[in-house]
Amino acid sequence: MACFLRMFATAFVMLMLVFSTGMVAEARKCESQSHRFKGICLRKANCAAVCQTEGFHSGHCRGFRGRCFCTKHC
Repeated sequence: MACFLRMFATAFVMLMLVFSTGMVAEARKCESQSHRFKGICLRKANCAAVCQTEGFHSGHCRGFRGRCFCTKHC
């Protein structure tokens, strides 16, 4: 009986280690509309380049009206 409990505890700890390594906390992302982007946003690369000049990490086009939104980690 003691051998079974020891083996069960070992297996339980191993499973906890395997599943805990897959859980990574994701950083929050802050988003703001670009102040320098002019016109309709059609390409993500153009938006991202303008956002980087504003001090953000990246940018993407969003919405029906084609606005450029900049993103960075909070």
